Amino acid sequence: MIVDPVTLLAFVPAALALNLTPGADMMFCLAQGLRHGPAPAAAASAGISTGALIHAGAAGLGLSALVAAHPWALEAIRWAGVAYLLWLAWAGWRAGDVSQAQAGAPGLLRAFATGLTVNLTNPKVILFVLAFLPQFVDPARPVVTQFLILGGIIAAGGFAVNSAVGYFAGGLGRRLAGNPGLGRMLARISAGVFGLLALRLAYGAFSAKA
Repeated sequence: MIVDPVTLLAFVPAALALNLTPGADMMFCLAQGLRHGPAPAAAASAGISTGALIHAGAAGLGLSALVAAHPWALEAIRWAGVAYLLWLAWAGWRAGDVSQAQAGAPGLLRAFATGLTVNLTNPKVILFVLAFLPQFVDPARPVVTQFLILGGIIAAGGFAVNSAVGYFAGGLGRRLAGNPGLGRMLARISAGVFGLLALRLAYGAFSAKA
């Protein structure tokens, strides 16, 4: 086997624990579900998982280490992500109530691209992959393939968990969308989640300089 079975026995529970820990990806899919419904949330989750797989492949090829070695590159990625999340927050705030947002929900391809963009513009994912995956990689075996397999396990688990969160959030949004007051409140909550994610990403830049 390309990945040692004993290594897999140690890696899978660790990856599952990471997938179940509430974080930026889960909150993003929650907001997508509230705003647009279950299907766009699942598509966004697929985009996030694809981004995770790309990060794993880039780490295996040494590209992530190259980016991490240049602070300006990480900062450029970070602020691109902040700007994109703020744009999503503003668009959500202007969308009105949830029923209007779900009626004009983006296509699945666009939702997928949104999740992919959010993941790829988060430098914390680059640094996490560089810190976490090499612990389970055997240099005597094909390195890039091991990174892709391990990244694929994380991506698959993340897709299952985040899609479930988005599904239930979407169902809640649809049930409450008939009430204009509640629908407006849910739209504001989803926009607020995007805004908080942007602030969280931006705060990482300020705390790193402190």
